[in-house]
Amino acid sequence: MDNIDRYTRSRWLFGDEFDKLKNARVLVCGVGGVGGICVDALARAGVGEIVCVDKDVFDITNQNRQIYSEAVGAIKVGEFDKRYENVKGIQALITPEFIATHDFKSYDVVVDAIDDIPAKIALALATSDRLIASMGGAKRIDATKVQVADVFKTYGDPMARKYRSELKKAGFKGKFDVVFSSEEPRCKVLGSFMGVTAVFGLNLASLAVRKILKNI
Repeated sequence: MDNIDRYTRSRWLFGDEFDKLKNARVLVCGVGGVGGICVDALARAGVGEIVCVDKDVFDITNQNRQIYSEAVGAIKVGEFDKRYENVKGIQALITPEFIATHDFKSYDVVVDAIDDIPAKIALALATSDRLIASMGGAKRIDATKVQVADVFKTYGDPMARKYRSELKKAGFKGKFDVVFSSEEPRCKVLGSFMGVTAVFGLNLASLAVRKILKNI
């Protein structure tokens, strides 16, 4: 009889491949409305170690979309760290300088859920062989327009357009998958809806699991 614990249904789903998840190490850069949901899903699935990096603390405007944001003033990565034994939080600003000094070799998957274009470019150049990334999840309400594609096949997303352009300028020649929306932005400011940002995060989690299992 299978032991009954928090990962029972994961073991039922993944079978013998559950050990791949249990032995995997994933880095999640950014734990906002997209990255936070990704971390939560990966932790609940049974990924062995998830390192999440973010500088911010929760503020009241995060509460429309960010999991655990009721803890206003708390360090974001700390809220994940204290809830899950398989999560380690690093409070740090993700910059090209941080990326240049971080050792990525031990990670099976690197998840980019940050907004800063220079940092995103630096992360792609450093980790494209194991990278999956989020494009713009804000300013949208239609979750059915969220898609996964090669970074150079995205469309309808101003952030993705800028990202593609900067990758080309940096001489990037690789390929990796990203989550994006083809829905036109509805506002100029960073309005957001959890019904979309969470879908971005869950797509990233699904991509990460499939990458670990070598199904993509």
